[in-house]
Amino acid sequence: MSIAVFGAGCFWCVEAIFSQLDGVQSVISGYSNGHTSNPTYNSVCSGNTGYAEVCQITYNPDIISFEKLLSVLFQTHDPTTLNRQGADIGTQYRSAIFYTDEKQKQIAEDFINKLEDQRIFDNTIATEVTQLENFYKAEDYHQDYFENNPTAPYCRMIIKPKLEIFFKNN
Repeated sequence: MSIAVFGAGCFWCVEAIFSQLDGVQSVISGYSNGHTSNPTYNSVCSGNTGYAEVCQITYNPDIISFEKLLSVLFQTHDPTTLNRQGADIGTQYRSAIFYTDEKQKQIAEDFINKLEDQRIFDNTIATEVTQLENFYKAEDYHQDYFENNPTAPYCRMIIKPKLEIFFKNN
């Protein structure tokens, strides 16, 4: 098994999509690359901890490649907005790939360069590619959020339509 760590705005959306992919064993919502110990949702939301909301994706590379995971990442959020996804604003919502080794770093950089060369997006990609420094699992109520709260307004209005569009097109 291999690990990928992505930030793409609210981790509830990221988890809902990646957890449904063949070859993905688990998706854990959490916080990465901040400068405090044991962050909480409230502290991360303050914007003062340096953490990004992320998902740690454990996957089988014999079934799904890191490049395929990147493809899903770039199809399911706006990588051109700095520190923002929709109504979620702040550094904790930044678009990020936290690589675990030099191979992931190179694949991510090449993937972004390819997207830029093909002018897939109208604006420049703002996704950071940074070495994973730390990961803290988010509080239990954030885990499997969409699955456990399908009728919550955020799930109905944001996550469900995003899932429908993604799986219709893939």
